[in-house]
Amino acid sequence: MTGQAFYLAITGGIGGAKLALGLSRVLAAEELVFVVNTGDDFEHLGFHISPDIDTLVYTLSGECNLDTGWGRRDESWRFMAALSSLGGETWFQLGDNDLAMHVQRTKLLNEGLSLSETTTRLARSLGVKNCILPMTNDTVRTVIETEDGRLSFQHYFVRDRCAPAVRAIEYDGATTARANPDMVAALVDKNLAGVILCPSNPFLSIDPLLSLAGVRDYLKSCQVPIIAVSPIVDGAAVKGPLAKMMRELSIPREACWVADHYSEFLDGFVLDCKDHEMEAGISARGIDTMVTNIVMQTMNDRVRLARECIDLITRLRKRLPSLSNNRSRAKARTGT
Repeated sequence: MTGQAFYLAITGGIGGAKLALGLSRVLAAEELVFVVNTGDDFEHLGFHISPDIDTLVYTLSGECNLDTGWGRRDESWRFMAALSSLGGETWFQLGDNDLAMHVQRTKLLNEGLSLSETTTRLARSLGVKNCILPMTNDTVRTVIETEDGRLSFQHYFVRDRCAPAVRAIEYDGATTARANPDMVAALVDKNLAGVILCPSNPFLSIDPLLSLAGVRDYLKSCQVPIIAVSPIVDGAAVKGPLAKMMRELSIPREACWVADHYSEFLDGFVLDCKDHEMEAGISARGIDTMVTNIVMQTMNDRVRLARECIDLITRLRKRLPSLSNNRSRAKARTGT
């Protein structure tokens, strides 16, 4: 894709964007490609909204609202106030500056551009040079089955503030949607150096991508190291409702469960110092581990963790012939 060695980072949401920013400070723009979850996308007030794409674009461009972790900095809310006075829906907050992104995206999509082409234009307009790939240009929507019934993701996450107990998670449209062809090309590119799964919610940010036809197979056959950073620290989510969802789905709230979840294609796993006792168990599964501080509170934390991820991939590349054996053991464990 880039003509030189590059890394592919898979991300979604605020937690993933923090590591993405660190990676962007360590690697040149042409050395780093992002694949972003679009299962959170939805149509609202006539606009196509892509929350995870926007979070990444705003973060990389320096436009992110640091107080909320989402939306644009120096935001104002006159549009929402005016909409409220007219009796409109205000449960999904659209700031005045942020609204411009949704207006322009919707316009470009209506003109016939793909979501990939639209994302590139919007990112470039804000000075982002990295290649940002939506996981698909087709429609996939995350749906949460709850005790209160079936909810679209944004109704569950934003309107209802993750309050209803989760019973199951589905990805509508995934069986017919096509994985982004540029992402597929990146996974088989001879210049690909490694793949990093950022510390994003597995159910909400990574599994929508994995639900697309062929993606798991591409990852399993990938000829470079694939690592993941745990989104769980000491039984709590680094960000968002992951721990609550795991409890409601009767899943252990442990980093080792996340490693198992990705084990069919995973070569390395980064877990927090507070979970160091799980290192031996994960290593016994044929997955290399790195124990470090994965809670990113400062820019230095983001950059340090990014460097450590690259170091782990470099270490794994030195024993590249054994990676296929690791994945064979993973397939045996999962029955795939």
